[in-house]
Amino acid sequence: MIRFDNVSKRYENGYEALGQLNLSIAEGEMCFLTGHSGAGKSTLLKLIMRMETASQGQVFIKGQNLSRMSNSQVPYLRRNIGVVFQNHQLLFDRSVFDNVALPLLIEGADPIDIGRRVRAALDKVGLLKKEKLNPITLSGGEQQRVGIARAVVNKPPLLLADEPTGNLDPQLSSEIMHLFEEFNEVGVTVVIASHDLSLIARMGHRVITLSDGHLVNDGSTL
Repeated sequence: MIRFDNVSKRYENGYEALGQLNLSIAEGEMCFLTGHSGAGKSTLLKLIMRMETASQGQVFIKGQNLSRMSNSQVPYLRRNIGVVFQNHQLLFDRSVFDNVALPLLIEGADPIDIGRRVRAALDKVGLLKKEKLNPITLSGGEQQRVGIARAVVNKPPLLLADEPTGNLDPQLSSEIMHLFEEFNEVGVTVVIASHDLSLIARMGHRVITLSDGHLVNDGSTL
């Protein structure tokens, strides 16, 4: 599903975030992306979302070359990618329901369909009874679940998460990771960037390790 062919990313200030990266992630796979702060994890995710473009090499999503994609095609690419952030990026002037509904509103989905799909997503993350609340009243773990529901409400085939458990305690972190596994079990490709090495080791999935923008480990162990 995802392929990096000799990809480098150099910013205008000369900093090279990724260097000659070759990597493939299969459709339906779940894997972890790890490495020190500044190793290139976030840059890799931004390249997949086409928030950044490669300075060298090619990035492919389902066979589509992102470097040849026009700006007008980018919104359609992103509709097929759910994204979960460490800081949730929720709107505190809207209810839990309205936060989750946002991607569907942007798509112009039918209002009846929006209600059904939002409640199904909230039910999946265990927050159906809290749809009318303001997310600021929720715990950190619950806010992260709202973010996950929003990321999956339009049933994207690819789910990216950037340090999704960075602000959570070990028990909540484990619960969130198992939630990602549940989505993976129904065919969603899941890529998670994380510093939590002990949690990653317990999960038993593929681990991709970056160091200074280069691939230094790719396997089932850290």
